[in-house]
Amino acid sequence: MSGDSNQAYLKGYLDSLTSQRQLSPHTISNYGRDLAELATLTQTLGDNWRFAAVTHFHIRKFAAQLHARGLNARSIARKLSAWRSFFEWLSEQTTLPSNPVAGVKAPKRAKPLPKALAADDAIRLVSNASPGADSGSTIALCNQAMFELLYSSGLRVSELAGLDERYTRQAGFESAGWIDFEAGEVMVTGKGNKRRTVPVGQPAMQAIEAWLALRATLLKSSTGDDACALFLTERGTRMSPRVIQLRLKNHARALGIPSDVHPHVLRHSFASHLLQGSGDLRAVQEMLGHASIAATQVYTSLDFQRLAQVYDAAHPRAKKIPGK
Repeated sequence: MSGDSNQAYLKGYLDSLTSQRQLSPHTISNYGRDLAELATLTQTLGDNWRFAAVTHFHIRKFAAQLHARGLNARSIARKLSAWRSFFEWLSEQTTLPSNPVAGVKAPKRAKPLPKALAADDAIRLVSNASPGADSGSTIALCNQAMFELLYSSGLRVSELAGLDERYTRQAGFESAGWIDFEAGEVMVTGKGNKRRTVPVGQPAMQAIEAWLALRATLLKSSTGDDACALFLTERGTRMSPRVIQLRLKNHARALGIPSDVHPHVLRHSFASHLLQGSGDLRAVQEMLGHASIAATQVYTSLDFQRLAQVYDAAHPRAKKIPGK
């Protein structure tokens, strides 16, 4: 019976893992479970179905069935790897046209979205100095201005670090970003060297102005890149993305915010909160600087229920037909 031959092949392969590859009992047990899954799926094709008759199409079908059951991509990838190794061994024991698992990939793993802070936590994070810190110090004022601007305008950390106090163009240098105080906007150069303009909220503008009152005390030179930088370290050098990340993380911890807060969390919070309040996906796409609307949909966590509410409230053809 083919079922008996299938079991014999499985036993022979697992024995080879012990005698030839000398794998641990735990690893062999894992292989056994994955290959038992293969045997079960193969049996669904017919009582007399043999491993040697399994094709590339069947393996793709098996992977799809596992995915439909809710098995995650990592587990499916592990099973496919075990099956692939088994069929490589089987090709040495019998005649196979090819390895049916070759080229079959597991479904793509869903990329976890960065978690947005609750609106209250985001506001507490950007509007308060760290406990015990001098709220009027240069470090505290610089931090508050940076954090307010990250949340207010959804900037990438590299865009924030690249901001200048004002637009400057001189030999070998041109500002990549700057604040327009009259318009209440920030100009930044994002990915693909694309420049965009984003509004800046009043609390962020006030925080920046408070910081600028002390910025000059840190300047070491009146020329060069550091002299143009909007945000400076205690040494008078342009603030780097890494320093911004560390300052924000330490600040969040000091305030007792449990999330692992980094600049991208504030960018995600900006997008999520703006979408929740407006439902305008295109406007958020433009402010984030995304080339594709799909990137904005993936980046934000606006749920379908909220989208449906926006549609029902705004679309002229969303009204239900009477009696339906």
